[in-house]
Amino acid sequence: MSFALNQVVSGNAAPRNVAVIGASGSIGGSALDVIEHSEGRLRAGVLAVNRSVTKVVELAKRFKPDVVVVTDPDVNREPLTELPSGTEVRFGPDALDEVVRRPEIDVVLLSIVGVAGLRVAWSALDAGQTLALANKEALVAGGSLLTDLLEKKGGALLPVDSEHSAIFQCLLSRHSNASSPKILGKDVARLILTASGGPFRTWTSERIKNATVQDALKHPTWDMGAKITIDSASTMNKALEIIEARWLFGLEADRIQVVIHPQSLIHSMVEFVDGAVLAQLSPPDMRLPIQFALYKTTRLPGPTRKFDWSQAHSFDFYPPDFDRFPAMRLGFEAARNGGTSGVVLNAANEVAVDAFLNGRITFDKIPALCRMILDAHTFEARPTLSRIFELDAWARKETEKWISR
Repeated sequence: MSFALNQVVSGNAAPRNVAVIGASGSIGGSALDVIEHSEGRLRAGVLAVNRSVTKVVELAKRFKPDVVVVTDPDVNREPLTELPSGTEVRFGPDALDEVVRRPEIDVVLLSIVGVAGLRVAWSALDAGQTLALANKEALVAGGSLLTDLLEKKGGALLPVDSEHSAIFQCLLSRHSNASSPKILGKDVARLILTASGGPFRTWTSERIKNATVQDALKHPTWDMGAKITIDSASTMNKALEIIEARWLFGLEADRIQVVIHPQSLIHSMVEFVDGAVLAQLSPPDMRLPIQFALYKTTRLPGPTRKFDWSQAHSFDFYPPDFDRFPAMRLGFEAARNGGTSGVVLNAANEVAVDAFLNGRITFDKIPALCRMILDAHTFEARPTLSRIFELDAWARKETEKWISR
């Protein structure tokens, strides 16, 4: 694994070509904002969406990409006739796999939601690309496979999740010549992931059980899509981030800790064996970790919000309540076990969240269903890529069966 940590991005150099996978989503939009404010240092060479053809045409007119990829081949293709002259258009998952392998792509920003991101991540890393990863599920489902592939092919994996980017930034402060996120060192005692606590941080168990969809979608600090917002409310997002950190930084689950920090100003911390703690602070704005990854850890001015130090700020920390929020226990368990635990947990959660959003189950059934499906599956320590997708399909089917009952 290698990338130029201290590379100066010159305004006179050719722009860095970025493939924005998930261009119509929240992370994709933030990435395009970073690109637009890069003063020519970055360029959106590829825009990929699933079905949002009208949106991608609008974006293509602004950013003039070389390629537009629409992964759903059955969409209405008529709006795509309005694409700028010279922009190639491709359809289907296979086209996306091919495009992210192209040598003219400098960074692949992967921001689609779900286990479908694993296939794209595999293709990018198999081609030795630099992958800026904003898709938790890829490492959750296939962490050991992706990290092995990374070592073999010599690409780079840069975290975009604010928590993992924060840890990476803290570690880089003392390893300026590092070549991967796996730079813990024997002096690191633990990694501390912060969590906002979501909208139900102060709610009782009984009140959480009866929470409505509207209640769960009221995140106190972040503006995200519905699925991720529900995951934040249940703390399943933190469970997935625990698993992600286990693979990304190459450490055991017992050296990962979660702390509730409602202000979402400290994005995560690294504690050392002597008791010192390094923290990364910034206003909640995903453009900062995105820019840090797209510039391959070079720091340059950008559009992100800055602290107003003329105002008072407070930093509160609380231990997580595993009884009211049992999802985090599942995350530690899956991180500890590895193997097939991550893919099964993620698949069960996706189906359960969809069922809650559609009024088929109550909020408290989300982690309960995940627990049942984890217990029902036959654990495998070293699954293949094809086996991971098989278990993903199995877990979804089993979860749906439980919901139907």
